[in-house]
Amino acid sequence: MILQKQFTDQELSQIIEEGAIYMCACPAQVAVQLRSLRQLHRYQNACEVDPGNDHQVHKAIAEATMRAHALMETCMVDILALEGWDRTTLKMPEGLRRRRDELIARDD
Repeated sequence: MILQKQFTDQELSQIIEEGAIYMCACPAQVAVQLRSLRQLHRYQNACEVDPGNDHQVHKAIAEATMRAHALMETCMVDILALEGWDRTTLKMPEGLRRRRDELIARDD
C-alpha cells in the first residue's frame, strides 16, 4: 500500500524547525505525528510481506494508519492556512514571529 503525501519529509522537517525557532509548537507537533505515522506505515508494510506474519493484522494497521495520516495532513493544511504560513517556503508568518519576540521581551 502506498501512502499518499501532501508534504514531503523535508517540508515536515522545515515546519518542525520553524516551530522550534519561533516557539510555535502546534504545527510542529502535527508534523512530528505525521512522521511517526509514516514510520508506522513503513513498518506495517514490511511486516505484511513477511510470510510468518498474519497478513490481515498488518494490512488493517496499515489501512488505519493511511486514514490517520490523511486526516492529519488535512489538519496540517488547515492550520498552516489559518495561521498564514507561506506554503511555498513554509516560513512562519511575521505576526507569529513578532508575538514570540514580544513574549521574550516580557520575560527580560
